[in-house]
Amino acid sequence: MPYNWTSAPTAPTQELHLWPHQSLPARGMAAFVLSTFTLMLIPTLPLLGTPVLWGLLPFTMLALWGVYFALQHNHRMRQITEVLTLSGDTAQLTRTNPKGDTQEWECNRYWTQVTKYERDGPVPHYVTLKGMGREVEIGSFLSEDERIALYDELNRALRR
Repeated sequence: MPYNWTSAPTAPTQELHLWPHQSLPARGMAAFVLSTFTLMLIPTLPLLGTPVLWGLLPFTMLALWGVYFALQHNHRMRQITEVLTLSGDTAQLTRTNPKGDTQEWECNRYWTQVTKYERDGPVPHYVTLKGMGREVEIGSFLSEDERIALYDELNRALRR
């Protein structure tokens, strides 16, 4: 699961780290781009030594650059982390966005409510935390099953 409690359930301060699933590591991306390049060159082999090759080559390289750029952009957008800290009397959520800026939310732990929207949110089983007049999302990048499990774990952790 792309989230992890870093402290024991009985510890005075509990910390939950959440991050998006990283399905394509750097070596996998390099292998994919190299394979794509190789497969794109196969149809151009009969054109070696002809002027047609020089007409097709820029478009082939542009398509390869597009694949590489899309994969790099996807990797940068997955650099999100959320840290929920539950201490004796406070609940604090810190979200670090892909561009490096952070968003913080803090509330009295007693008044913190965990809400799950089955269908009304931007994703199914959308989980939010409410308190201090604000409602913030948590784990929206997780899969549907992971959000359901997260909702149950957050309810248990806040009741302790």
